[in-house]
Amino acid sequence: MTIPHSLQRAANNVAKSSAILQDPATLRASNRPQLRRFEVASLLPNGNVTETHHIAPALPLFEEAFSAFSRGSLVDTEVGPIAVEDLLPGDRLLTQDGTAQTLMWKGSSSLIPGRAPQRGQNHKLTSFMADCFGLQGPMSCVIAGPAARVLRTPPHLRAIAGAAPLLTPVHEFHDGMTIVETAPPTPVELFHLCLENHAVIKIGGIAFETYHPGPKALQLTSHAIRTLYLNMFSHIDQLSDFGPLAYGRAGDGQFGSLPS
Repeated sequence: MTIPHSLQRAANNVAKSSAILQDPATLRASNRPQLRRFEVASLLPNGNVTETHHIAPALPLFEEAFSAFSRGSLVDTEVGPIAVEDLLPGDRLLTQDGTAQTLMWKGSSSLIPGRAPQRGQNHKLTSFMADCFGLQGPMSCVIAGPAARVLRTPPHLRAIAGAAPLLTPVHEFHDGMTIVETAPPTPVELFHLCLENHAVIKIGGIAFETYHPGPKALQLTSHAIRTLYLNMFSHIDQLSDFGPLAYGRAGDGQFGSLPS
């Protein structure tokens, strides 16, 4: 993929020009979105790992790619559990179906969950207490970010999903007792992971999905936004390169589309 401008120049163009205002989501906002810094580690075709820094608008399209797992979360790999911040592209992660996939991309950013967002985007975290899903599920507290989805169907969605496994946003599980919302007032470093294909991995004993933007993520975005977004993923050239979804998704109480 050829990018005609450097990352810094592209970010400056988005921040200073009216290109970003062509994005329908931005047009509906009363104020232009703030810019946020994102850190990316990617696996190159030659096997090397590259680390890059990106500046992009604090829009859901970008934030959801970097805000699923909190620092210290233990990810199951071929060599045992590894903290998410210590993972490197090229590591082999165990998936729900018992196979291993290569970690292609790791993104991170810092958010302040206790600070009210300008655009109403919920940045609060979710704490899964020990045994909240039954015995040893999980064995200790797991804290997930707002973009995390669990391969589990809550009772209020079972009539819609039927027997199909469903990737459900973590906020759908809040019960006020064993799965609760938390909003620390200090910055929290959050991460997301992208494998060769969309999959489900175990983190702290809970089945979470890896990153996939969804097949329609860039449908209503401007050229400037698409360029900034795709520049964050060196292992793909276009949105379809993420491949199909491994499982159906639910969002905000609604049943999502099944994978093709």
